[in-house]
Amino acid sequence: MKINIAIDGPSAAGKSTVAKELAKRLGYTHLDTGSMYRAVAYITKEANIKIDDEEKIVNLINMSNIEISNDNHITVNGKDITEIIRSNEISMAASDVSKLKRVREALVAMQRKIASQKGYILDGRDIGTVVLKDAEVKIYLIASAETRAQRRVLQNKEKGIPYDYEQILEDIKKRDYQDIHRKESPLKKAEDAIELDSSDMTQEEVILEILDIINKRI
Repeated sequence: MKINIAIDGPSAAGKSTVAKELAKRLGYTHLDTGSMYRAVAYITKEANIKIDDEEKIVNLINMSNIEISNDNHITVNGKDITEIIRSNEISMAASDVSKLKRVREALVAMQRKIASQKGYILDGRDIGTVVLKDAEVKIYLIASAETRAQRRVLQNKEKGIPYDYEQILEDIKKRDYQDIHRKESPLKKAEDAIELDSSDMTQEEVILEILDIINKRI
């Protein structure tokens, strides 16, 4: 029996990395919902549309062919933007566009349709509270802002991307505030979610803990 798994939490908590590995071990499909908002932020900036112009952004979404593969490569109108959308600039813009009600409605509809077949792991800010309220397993993955900033620095080092720890830490704290206080689908723990603080845990320890939760549920 396959189920759906929702992993929520703040920016840079390791949700996508953990979700990808869980999907691999379980034979599930990981859907990185955050990359969908990043893609919208990217096309909005490319089209020189103001980040709060909801009507124009929704029209742009409807005119664009946004596709996400099983290995979470995301393309817009045939262009692979997987790496481009990981910049801090796009990350902050994604937080802004995710506040827009009609944008969220459009993307949530896509996500629900994809996951309706079961066997999906979705991660984001509002998966357990909005997108997949009926997910059989819900995890709320957190870590201190300092830990998350350090992890982002290591990621940038590995990819050869310039970094500034203090700026990354400031951006993470700002992103947290925006996500928690936004009007539409704010970041919060679902009542039936299990919270895991990964600040002092290795990635493998987090994965094994979640696998144990899933196995007990199944």
